[in-house]
Amino acid sequence: MLEAISNVLTTVDDLVWGIPLIVLILSAGIFLTIRLKGLQIMKLPHAIRLIRANEKSGEHGEVSSFAALCTALSATIGTGNIVGVATALVAGGPGALLWMWIAALLGTATKYSECLLAVKYRVVAEDGHIIGGPFYYIEKGMGEKWKWLAKIFAFFGVGVGLFGIGTFTQVNGITSAVKNFFDPDSTTTIHLFGMDYSIAVVIAGIILTICVALVIIGGLKRISTVASVIVPFMAVLYVVAALVILICNITKIPAAIVLIVQSAFGLKAAAGGMMGAMIVAMQKGIARGIFSNEAGLGSAPIAAAAAQVQEPAKQGLVSMMGTIIDTLVICTMTGLSIVITGTWDMGLEGVVVTTKAFQLGLPLPDMVCSFILMICLIFFAFTTILGWDYYSEKCLEYLSGGNMKLVKGYRWVYILAIFIGPFMTVKAVWTIADIFNGLMAIPNLIAVIALSGVVVAETKDYLDSLKKK
Repeated sequence: MLEAISNVLTTVDDLVWGIPLIVLILSAGIFLTIRLKGLQIMKLPHAIRLIRANEKSGEHGEVSSFAALCTALSATIGTGNIVGVATALVAGGPGALLWMWIAALLGTATKYSECLLAVKYRVVAEDGHIIGGPFYYIEKGMGEKWKWLAKIFAFFGVGVGLFGIGTFTQVNGITSAVKNFFDPDSTTTIHLFGMDYSIAVVIAGIILTICVALVIIGGLKRISTVASVIVPFMAVLYVVAALVILICNITKIPAAIVLIVQSAFGLKAAAGGMMGAMIVAMQKGIARGIFSNEAGLGSAPIAAAAAQVQEPAKQGLVSMMGTIIDTLVICTMTGLSIVITGTWDMGLEGVVVTTKAFQLGLPLPDMVCSFILMICLIFFAFTTILGWDYYSEKCLEYLSGGNMKLVKGYRWVYILAIFIGPFMTVKAVWTIADIFNGLMAIPNLIAVIALSGVVVAETKDYLDSLKKK
């Protein structure tokens, strides 16, 4: 039965993440990059200055622009950066990393556009809190006749949070890392649901469930407060550890870059298999890249809408940094570490691939390396769980017409999903997440492309205002 379900999920995943969606995501990024004249590169220094300023300049909003970015990053930086990259490299080869970079560079323009639109079309609820995101810029920007598309996005948004990025993948990543550290050989097990599980997995799952419940019941302000503290700390810790690996193996980096490029275009494949290898590398790299940085997915705009800023373009610039930090920095660190140490080709799976890379790359005892990665993964995944609860709550709030009793009840369903997450299989978890990701991205990308003229106009007004200062 489980094998049959897995086969069905794989078939659906291949259909959703086929050539059409890959072309749509890349085309949207290229189209927006051209229309915005390479803004993600040309205005990068200005975006960095805005983050450092951490302004609160608008009448509406609940958190600062930096807190909104941290809330988005809390959901964005997760197991995708550690386990997702490893999964992509194992399935698609080192070349998947290059396609991840390309998707991220183009996706930065998409992230800017969707977050700008979220601020422009956000609304103030009856009790004064802010709600915004793709569902509102579809409804208000494209018109009432497109409300069905907004509802489709919101429906898949709840699904991604509850069954995809938000719960199962993150919990599975945390409990796997804890098991690999405390009980790698499953010496102490407990029989549950017809299977044997390590006691470390069960205990970690229970503790995680309690911690998540304590935070998400407090709503956005508690989530953003926790994220503003944990996100910068966890990102720096992981980047420093990965930098040490790269410095200790600096002579291997050129060969690793060559291998990545050759693999990306199928040049390392057996005779006759070049195109097939290239397609697999593209598919896995782009799918995992989108899973990790969420550019075009429509999730980050939900957090951006809560920022206390006046100009939509300003928050767009701040929010686009999320893609750069997530993929072009953190995922790159993970990917290079895996390629340099060769752990992508050792027959390993999931978090074990990255754990082995840390063990081989860091000049430290294996136990210390495993502990460092475990701590990073726990922080990454924990904040992602919090961020995606917020996203899926807002999607449900839109779907239910602002029924807050339903939203508060949903929080307990979300907590239940965290509890059962450790008992899902790795392959099924990632496949389900991929499917919901793809289905969520489609309505959002349609809206962003349709409203690109609004994005260009808002951008021009903002840049013109800077010249006058």
